[in-house]
Amino acid sequence: MQEHNRGQWGSNLGFLMAAVGSAVGLGNIWGFPYKMGKTGGFAFLIVYLALVLLVGIVVMLGELALGRSTGKSPIEAYGALKAKYKIVGVMAIISPFVILCFYCVLGGMVMRYMLGFLVSIFGADGFSGQGDGFFGYLLYDYKGMILFFIIFLVVNMGIIMGGVQSGIERFTKIAMPALAVCLVIIIVFVAMQPGAKGGYEFMFKPDFSVFSDPDIGFFGVLKTAAGQMFFSLSLGMGAMITYGSYLSKKESLQRNSLIIPIADTVIALMAGMMVMPACAAYGIDFGKGPGLLFASMQGVFLDGMGGTIGNVMGFLFYFLVFIAAITSSISLLEACSATIIDKQIAKGKAPRRKTAAGIFTLCIFILGLPIALDALGSGGALVKAPYELMGLEAGGAGYAMWNDCWLDFYDLIAEGILMPLGALLMSLIFGWVVGPKYIYDECEQSGHPFKFKPYFDVCFKVIVPIIMVVVLYAQITDFF
Repeated sequence: MQEHNRGQWGSNLGFLMAAVGSAVGLGNIWGFPYKMGKTGGFAFLIVYLALVLLVGIVVMLGELALGRSTGKSPIEAYGALKAKYKIVGVMAIISPFVILCFYCVLGGMVMRYMLGFLVSIFGADGFSGQGDGFFGYLLYDYKGMILFFIIFLVVNMGIIMGGVQSGIERFTKIAMPALAVCLVIIIVFVAMQPGAKGGYEFMFKPDFSVFSDPDIGFFGVLKTAAGQMFFSLSLGMGAMITYGSYLSKKESLQRNSLIIPIADTVIALMAGMMVMPACAAYGIDFGKGPGLLFASMQGVFLDGMGGTIGNVMGFLFYFLVFIAAITSSISLLEACSATIIDKQIAKGKAPRRKTAAGIFTLCIFILGLPIALDALGSGGALVKAPYELMGLEAGGAGYAMWNDCWLDFYDLIAEGILMPLGALLMSLIFGWVVGPKYIYDECEQSGHPFKFKPYFDVCFKVIVPIIMVVVLYAQITDFF
């Protein structure tokens, strides 16, 4: 059977570890805290949770059901519904590919910080004499950026080449428990620091004042929370369709589509409970932005905690971020690789997994080089940022979010357009064309009756499309 040529999960636990691992990544450990910090804390959290309930679980179920019912990767899966729907599958493959081009650069930076703290534990200077100014130094350390970019890519490629069970499943069964242990250790330690209480209040004390902020407002929070949800849950990226295609018919899709978003949200909250109290305890601005993971958190461990304990906790922190990053990136690389594998199978050829993984890895490296070499738009780098190529001044006329740096330009393509547009089209297909019965029938293959059909009917037909139109509009207007 084709599913055995392509691969199959050894157990539902293995699938859940891989799927939760795909959802739990830099989006949780990096994105969730800094986006919460920039958009009001508790207000962001409430909007995020509402979106997970109304959109995340629904889209998750749709993607898993589509993948399992067809046994194919995104392009062929949508094509199995109707040939013209392949374009939605194409978008679902372009998204993870584009994301990997910057995700793997960030993953390499995480590895460099992890190594820096590991070396520092043993008395050496792991940050090239730069102290907490290392982030700015690293951006212009082109050899270091490329080296760790390559190392992160090679680790991904090696896991994917190992296959579904021997590679992805085996790795995530070890990695996810390790991540949970590291999270708990750091959360407990941070909670004991003087002043940590302010971080918990920022997260959980009701405060909606950000909705009246003219620079952010409700739609700003909605857009940010929606982008975070899609990025964090790996939705609209083809990953869940691909992972679903390896899932046995006996497993409950309803249960899994609940477990994955819940587990992902719990870990995102834990990441917030790790980062926000640490910021409060050591005087770091909650709204520091994307640099929160690197410059700010390094300052917490080097200057705030200091000494051996600071180095140990710093290593543990970046080690767990590395695990989170790698479990997500392998799912995106698998979604891309499965496209070639399915093409080979369709032609009657034996699937060449290693070749598929190698081809995409090489392409990601080539297209990821501008991100590794433009110093994240800081100016005067080896590769010019988009705004520099356009002859613009930073913050001047014509300057917009998408041309700030190559990472933001790639992010516009994936998170800004393709992911919400793909979710919109999927909801329209299953809500109004194919009909949600397609999903319900696939879910009931496991022998479990589908519950809450009226709720999912309304979500697929009305709620998800409306929210996606608003989010897509907000994303595009924000980028431009």
